[in-house]
Amino acid sequence: MSQPTPVCYTIHLQPDLINFRFEGRCELELTAVGPVAEVKLNILQIAVWRCRVRQQDVFTNCPFEITPEKEQLRIFLPEPMRGKIFLQIEYSGRINDQMAGFYRSSYSYRGHRQYMAVTQFEESDARRAFPCMDHPAAKAVFKISLDIDSRLTAISNAPVKTQHRLEDHKTRVIFEPTPKMSTYLVFFAVGRFVFTRDEKDERVRAVTLPGMKKFIRRALRFGRQALAFSESYYQIDYPLPKMDLIAIPDFAFGAMENWGAITFRENLLLYYPGVTSTSGEQRIFEVIAHEIAHQWFGNLVTPSDWKYLWLNESFATYFGFGVVDHYSPQWKIWSQFLYGQTGPALARDALHETVAIEIPGGEHVVINVSTAPIIYDKGGSILRQIQGYIGAADFRKGLRHYLKNFAYTTAASRDLWQSLEKVSGKPVRRMMKSWVEQPGFPLIAVRRQANRLVFTQNRFTYLPNNANQKWQVPLTMILYDGSGAVRRMTALLDTTEKVVAIDADTVAYKINDRQTGFYRVRYEDATNLAALGKRVQDKTLPAEDRWGLQNDLYALVRSGTASLDDYLKFLAYYDAENAYLPLAGIADNLFAAYLVLDKTRRKSIAAVAISILEAVLDKIGYDPAPGEKQTTAILRDQLIRHTAFMGSKPAVEFARAQFDALTAGRTIHPDIVKSVLQIAALTGGHKVFNWLTRRLQGSQVEHERMNLLTALGAFKNRELIGKAQQYVLEQVPARNKFVPVLSMAANPYAVGLLWPWYRTHIDKIEQFHPMLYERVIAAIVPVAGLDHPDEVQAFFDDDLKKTDRAADVIKMSLERLKINLQLRNSA
Repeated sequence: MSQPTPVCYTIHLQPDLINFRFEGRCELELTAVGPVAEVKLNILQIAVWRCRVRQQDVFTNCPFEITPEKEQLRIFLPEPMRGKIFLQIEYSGRINDQMAGFYRSSYSYRGHRQYMAVTQFEESDARRAFPCMDHPAAKAVFKISLDIDSRLTAISNAPVKTQHRLEDHKTRVIFEPTPKMSTYLVFFAVGRFVFTRDEKDERVRAVTLPGMKKFIRRALRFGRQALAFSESYYQIDYPLPKMDLIAIPDFAFGAMENWGAITFRENLLLYYPGVTSTSGEQRIFEVIAHEIAHQWFGNLVTPSDWKYLWLNESFATYFGFGVVDHYSPQWKIWSQFLYGQTGPALARDALHETVAIEIPGGEHVVINVSTAPIIYDKGGSILRQIQGYIGAADFRKGLRHYLKNFAYTTAASRDLWQSLEKVSGKPVRRMMKSWVEQPGFPLIAVRRQANRLVFTQNRFTYLPNNANQKWQVPLTMILYDGSGAVRRMTALLDTTEKVVAIDADTVAYKINDRQTGFYRVRYEDATNLAALGKRVQDKTLPAEDRWGLQNDLYALVRSGTASLDDYLKFLAYYDAENAYLPLAGIADNLFAAYLVLDKTRRKSIAAVAISILEAVLDKIGYDPAPGEKQTTAILRDQLIRHTAFMGSKPAVEFARAQFDALTAGRTIHPDIVKSVLQIAALTGGHKVFNWLTRRLQGSQVEHERMNLLTALGAFKNRELIGKAQQYVLEQVPARNKFVPVLSMAANPYAVGLLWPWYRTHIDKIEQFHPMLYERVIAAIVPVAGLDHPDEVQAFFDDDLKKTDRAADVIKMSLERLKINLQLRNSA
């Protein structure tokens, strides 16, 4: 017999914010084409008291069975039924503290601890709040009502339809029906909320806690702008009458695209003048744009299976940057996309332990620390590559075709490819299959033979591989002749080897023009690499290509096919570099090598880094300047931190003076606070530790709390590192426990203490939110395991036999450990 499909959920909840319980009733309308004898629904950690089915306007009790390990509720109907089926389920559950399902978040109000109740249903946690078919393809309409304390306010996806007072100081709030949508997008919340409408578009509202209204204006304005951009670009109106931007104190993720009720971590929505840094403001805008893009990619058109989740996240990542670039082109946001998204995606995908963009489907989605860089960052980078291949105009037309054809339904990858191919006339399906359905990416080796360039492709990994894979690679080339004239060429590398004719007077060639392609390049002609180096030095090459050259070379160093000395020697061409992107890449690569190598080799790394980066700081100034470029402000903080940890006296002296000013009650520029606090910890003692923890206890600003927690991971003193580790376990809120640990994993003085700490306190650390626990594993293992790799490997080999908890992330981290050992042993 067939399984029915949901049509409409009518959900009524009675949340109790004193005992953290809720009573619920779910009335579910289904439709069945053929006869149905039972209905299978998903549930998790809720108690079902009664199930009934309507027969001839009378509800009849149904026997039911719960299978916890399958997270399944089976309801047995009195007789086989077809057509419309109406079920009624009475149940209860817990408003948990796990930041998943229907959970509680605490905050301070008028000096007292208060609670709100909110929902987070992605990945597959709607089943924690109501019985449902918890799969993205099972779309339905949702009618939600809540009985709440009359002093509180309720929010859901749709606007309030009616509300009326009940007995015992309660109010019943009934919301309008939602559009047809997936369960993971359902949202409801109860708390002391303050609403602020945008003055130009009343659909856009900000929702904050009391006292936070004055910090929402920038986010509210940009939310309206991002909504206007999206409606214009996609040529489809936003389908709901409201779009709430909601700040949540306790939130495991960055944000969530619930349709009509988007939730955010406070530091990703609230802008605090004098506290929020330039990079923090930019990040707020990126995240808002990302979540608003989801209102079309994911909410309007939903993946038909979790394996197609990239259709949500890759597009939201891509447009998160595109919308910011549209309104703030001076920020050079696409340079930051290369640095923050494409670069990490290439590094992640160069492992054996990787996955295709189309992840395996199934009952649960598998977004985690292992897969997210592929789904979000690689996916977004591939979209940038495909737009470059078919052109911006056809890319836009193809997306409009896709969204209009599949609105309020579900889609698979092939549906997108067909739309792009139909409007562009180019073989998009064949190309995209090679990039989306298989893991990894190619290394393009290029050599010159007379007036020809010979290209070959093989899968690139840091550790040796025997892969026999091919990609449809859209090659882009910049050719320079003796006079300095530039010619651009394209070719499609669709075989293992390809030959491309070039002009005889070509003196240098750069592959992957402006780094639009998702691949690495190895130049087998040393003369050409030197010629490109000269064009780095005189800045004939664009900044994106200057970044790409050194970044590809460092990747070859990590793979063992180039030496670290080769990389350091090539960096001599960057002695006059002044652009954000190549400098940020160089700083990160040098510090990553510094962190991994032994003390003797660190000296040569530090010498090169300090030589290049101190010169940059001298030029741009250690103090932020009014009206300076966005990228300069972001770069300075990064360089001060990295150079100080590698022994730069000017950086340390500057930061110490700034910290002294801060502790004396003066303000310092928010763009350098993060590095100043870390260097204060690096060079400080108990006095600094006590100041940081006192400030943490009194701070009501999440952006400031994140900076302070990062500084807790930056101590050099072993005793204080131990105190910070204890503080993490005992004092830091669950949502932020990972922050100081990640900072310690980037602190050469703390790295050696992380593995013993993890082993000693594993029972507590494993209680972290699953995503945050994964982040801790991914940070600790690759560096903390360098001094005892056999012990670490044996520990996790044994652990993986007992549980599959964080298995993907553990395997990924162990491979990264091997890569770091390979670099240490070869340098």
